[in-house]
Formats: sequence, C-alpha cells, structure tokens
Amino acid sequence: MTNQLTGGGAVTRATTSFYEEYDTLTLAQRLLGYELVHESPEGTTAGIIVETEGYLTGDPACHAYRRKTQRNAAMFGPAGTVYVYQIYGMYYCLNVVTGPEEVGEAVLIRALQPTEGIDLMAMRRSEAAGRLFDPATRNGLRDLCNGPGKLVIAMGITQPAHNFSSLETGTLAIRGPVLTGFDMVTTTRIGITQGADLPYRYYVKGNRFVSKW
Repeated sequence: MTNQLTGGGAVTRATTSFYEEYDTLTLAQRLLGYELVHESPEGTTAGIIVETEGYLTGDPACHAYRRKTQRNAAMFGPAGTVYVYQIYGMYYCLNVVTGPEEVGEAVLIRALQPTEGIDLMAMRRSEAAGRLFDPATRNGLRDLCNGPGKLVIAMGITQPAHNFSSLETGTLAIRGPVLTGFDMVTTTRIGITQGADLPYRYYVKGNRFVSKW
C-alpha cells in the first residue's frame, strides 16, 4: 500500500486509556503511524513513529526480566509512562511503558519520520556528533531519526527531564494516527543477544526512515 498522511482537522493527543487498552505487542504495532511530539523551550519537534520493538516481562532481553531496579523503575509505572535509559554509556533510548502497573513491559521507539522542527533536529544532531547534518539532502533528512539513539538526540529528549514523565500530561506526547494505508513488517529485534529470535519488531513497510530493513 501507499503511505498516506492524514489531512485536515486537529490531531489529538493519545490519553492514558489508549496505552492501557492494548497489550504490549499490540501497542507496539498500533503506535506505527502515530506522531511523537516534544514541546521544548527551544521549539517543537515531531516525527511519525515508523519502527518499534516490544519488550515483555518474561522476555530475557527486557530490562525488567530479573527484577525491579533503580535503573528500570520507570518500566513498572502505569501505562503511558516514559522510560528513558542509557546504552553503551553514551546514548539514550525512549520507551513507552505498557501493561499493568508493576509488571515491567515497554515499547521501544526505534525510528521516526521527521515532520516538524527539522532544522532544530539537525542542529541538535550536529552539536552531538560534531559534524553538520543537512536535512535539505535526502540522506541527511533520513539520518536524523533512523535509530533509537539518534531520535532521542534529535527530539531533545533527556533522561532527567523525561524519565517517569506521562505521555498524557508531560512535554512529550503521542498523537494521531497521522500516517495510514501502510503495510507492516514483523521481524526479529536488532542489537540484542538474548531473545534475538523473537518476532517483536515492527516497522512500516517501504518507509525509508526505518533504521534497518
């Protein structure tokens, strides 16, 4: 199918009931085509969610697999809570907490199709990488948010400001859907060793902003 951006009318912010309505893997699929938005003092940035991964409490790749810790505590919050964690000692990843409170499940947002505040995204990525990102070029635009660490930088998401925050009331929000009429690919997750065979990764088929096909 051809990806289609919805037109006309206000796009509403998803409320807590949306995150409570679905199990983790269903929500990971439902979030495709929705738009992640950050209202920051620097300006508004936004991008369509085109790739996700689900992490379940009984999944060996899930941070909550063993027990609740200081690092993963946000995962045990109510559905719709933001969980931001650090990887490789330098990058951060954004997750949407799912499931009942104290269960410990989440959806990782892996890639965005930039829609708003693109120059601000490029400035943030340029400052972080020490090189110029030119969103006026096809590859430059694609590279802004085509990975979980990249999109966190581009969107101005930080652990102190957003970990434990609510997607219903905080400066981060998810609204939509704004992209429809697409086919979805289901496949295995990326960059993990445990649970690597589980088909918990989802992305918009043919979308050039996906991190990896």
